[in-house]
Amino acid sequence: MNSTPRVLAAFDGLLAAAEPEQRGALWQLAEQNRELDANLVRLPPGAEVGEHQEDVLDVLLVVVAGGGRIVTGAEVLELAPATAVWLPRTSRRALDAGPDGLAYLTVHRRRPGLTVKASVEAPAASEGGEGPCMLDRVCPECGRLSQDPVPVFCSRCGERFPER
Repeated sequence: MNSTPRVLAAFDGLLAAAEPEQRGALWQLAEQNRELDANLVRLPPGAEVGEHQEDVLDVLLVVVAGGGRIVTGAEVLELAPATAVWLPRTSRRALDAGPDGLAYLTVHRRRPGLTVKASVEAPAASEGGEGPCMLDRVCPECGRLSQDPVPVFCSRCGERFPER
């Protein structure tokens, strides 16, 4: 593991190079052996990330450019550059980009990899077989597996899942 600090990205350059209507993750932390995940996400003007819930991780959201709002059900939180918002696990929220769009950094503990476990009813030594296909829960934009059995929006990059 490389323990030397270094610059990983220049967000101003990434945002300037993005197409005006480009949506989703412009950058992702990809260092090996890391304990964090981070993503620079961009929403064009008027775009939204529908209401969703992260059941496993707390998320820190830091606005890098533009503005918008987070709707939590109980209240509306206004977003502006240099605003940091804590999104505790199990909280429901939706994001709306303002007229200048919204670019934000999300940071959270790295999600553990998926594992297949034997159940009490069907131990590993029994008939076996393949697990269920979950490709319909993989975000087409960033590749994240949604914990929601019927996802509408990706909680990492905001991309809408295809209709089923």
